[in-house]
Amino acid sequence: MTAIAVNQFAQSITCHAWGPDDSMVAFCPNNNEVHIYRLSQDKWEKVHVLEKHDQIVSGIDWSPRSNRIVTASHDRNSHMYQENKFAVGSGAKTVCICYYEQENNWWVSKLIRKRHDSSVTSVAWHPNNILLATTSADGKCRIFSTFIKGVDTKDSRTGPSSDSKFGEQIVQLDLSFSWAFGVKWSPSGDTLAYVGHNSMIYFVDEIGPSPLAQNVAFRDLPLRDLSDMCAFWICRSFIRFLGERKTISSGSKYGSQFSEAFGKLYGQSKHGLSNDAVEPSRSRGGIHDNCINCILPLRQSGISTVMRFSTSGLDGKVVIWDLENQADLSEYL
Repeated sequence: MTAIAVNQFAQSITCHAWGPDDSMVAFCPNNNEVHIYRLSQDKWEKVHVLEKHDQIVSGIDWSPRSNRIVTASHDRNSHMYQENKFAVGSGAKTVCICYYEQENNWWVSKLIRKRHDSSVTSVAWHPNNILLATTSADGKCRIFSTFIKGVDTKDSRTGPSSDSKFGEQIVQLDLSFSWAFGVKWSPSGDTLAYVGHNSMIYFVDEIGPSPLAQNVAFRDLPLRDLSDMCAFWICRSFIRFLGERKTISSGSKYGSQFSEAFGKLYGQSKHGLSNDAVEPSRSRGGIHDNCINCILPLRQSGISTVMRFSTSGLDGKVVIWDLENQADLSEYL
């Protein structure tokens, strides 16, 4: 795959999120701030600095519908800049569901507690905005109902969540024997995927009492996150290529071949950039020099298939990757 832009925004980045039209990006430079940059005449310009938190910002999301930003931090606070409902996982083994109460004009939170045996590492909303998937350092992936009367509509309660109350656990997946991270739903909501510290990606179909589970093993370093297109859909197509609904063993030759194809993410030639450079560099093929901690899809206007994604890492770079016309991956797509 090709790195079409390498942007050195800071010395280190903990997370990032794109604006609705991808012309703006928000990221945390490994401190208590959120910096917002706008692309203007092929150059990135800093336009805002959000300073509401007291400790490192660990998560950012930017709503494409409302153009609002939500952030979460190690200070145990979440700031909304603004939306009507969001979820925050914590190291206290709980998930906080926050929503706006119009009658009283304030924000209210409800906790999902006593369900996780360790820190909650990631959360992901189902397309119906009712089901919430979580991963935890206890190695499990869980799905909960978050229906809130007066905030959610009954029409959105479909599938396994149709008769579930707030905080009710729909299913618990015990597929990983190590920490679990980076859960994502497919756009249809029929399938979810998450990764493990044991370098495996897990796929689950037919969410309910008897879900169908599959996995792909990699030989690389522990997996930290995945995007709903770059790691999810490509691997999903790869599993369909196998033509089997069964668990793939860690020694699978197919997993090794696929892992080698993704090795280009790490193996391209390096091109250094100064820490203060914020101009996008095209066709440089640069890669990260430190841990990648955030992966996001980039959707192009008028194109239904997502072929680009971005990554950020502890090296302070935000890199945009292009999967189009990649012979290495064509047999799996």
